[in-house]
Amino acid sequence: MGGWRSKLVVLMVVYFAGFATAIYCLAPVPEDQAAESPEKHAMHSVLKSDEFAQSFNIRMHKCLDFSKDAARRAGVFIKQKLDDRHQTDG
Repeated sequence: MGGWRSKLVVLMVVYFAGFATAIYCLAPVPEDQAAESPEKHAMHSVLKSDEFAQSFNIRMHKCLDFSKDAARRAGVFIKQKLDDRHQTDG
């Protein structure tokens, strides 16, 4: 069996392969622009990646806000359960 290092290497390879695939899928070359110069494709890709970065940033912040709220509610719930347990034990 492989150790944790080999598992980490495999996990990183899979992660970066998935990331590369996502980038490829998000920035394909439109068919109607296939005959144009590569410079225009690069500019289109940059603009599209900026839009993606902004969209990703907004959604990541929403996810973080949701996570913080869920953690806060979980903390309140756990504290309430612990207080209830201490009241019934004491």
